[in-house]
Amino acid sequence: MVKGLIFDLDGVIVDTARYHYLAWKKLAGEIGISIDEKFNQSLKGISRTESLDKILIHGDKGNIYSSDERNVLAMRKNEYYLELLGRVSPNDILPGVLELITKANEYNIPCAIASASQNAPEILKKLDIINYFKAIVDPTTLKKGKPDPDIFLKAAELIHVYPQYCIGFEDAAAGIQALKKANIYSIGVIAEGPLPEADQVVHSLSEIDLDLLFK
Repeated sequence: MVKGLIFDLDGVIVDTARYHYLAWKKLAGEIGISIDEKFNQSLKGISRTESLDKILIHGDKGNIYSSDERNVLAMRKNEYYLELLGRVSPNDILPGVLELITKANEYNIPCAIASASQNAPEILKKLDIINYFKAIVDPTTLKKGKPDPDIFLKAAELIHVYPQYCIGFEDAAAGIQALKKANIYSIGVIAEGPLPEADQVVHSLSEIDLDLLFK
């Protein structure tokens, strides 16, 4: 029986991946690195710091910037991203999400967010659904990001549910791997590529049979 739901954010609840790409592309261009949408796929599901490291290595500049300089670059990217986030509204909630979290609340099944995004609380506020979630994991408190299971284990801990009684929703391979390691049943939301390791796959949360899920 399911007792808790854990959600990634980007690509599962809302699609802000385009905004991340545009912000990274702008920053990369400013330091003389070119990235395209294909390369951007390698940044899905990982932290801001890890994304910057990948971009610098991609541009043969992995050893140029100090730790402090990297922090400044990461903060600049986030500023660009936040500017773009000003466009986000409840109309951007992906299909099936509101129905699922509303049903979970009716059954008193706690929901949590386990996202690498440090902007998750702000995004949920803009979507006007933050009150549906009992917990939002702060990714800066974790030593390792996905595919390590820490963020999902922390989410389960925050909603006081054993991992094996949770269901996790992810759109990235690294997230599915993390769910598997955490012993959490995984539902992969396929937007662009296959997620063969997921326990179940859907193209949107609207495909999920809510009566079956909460029986």
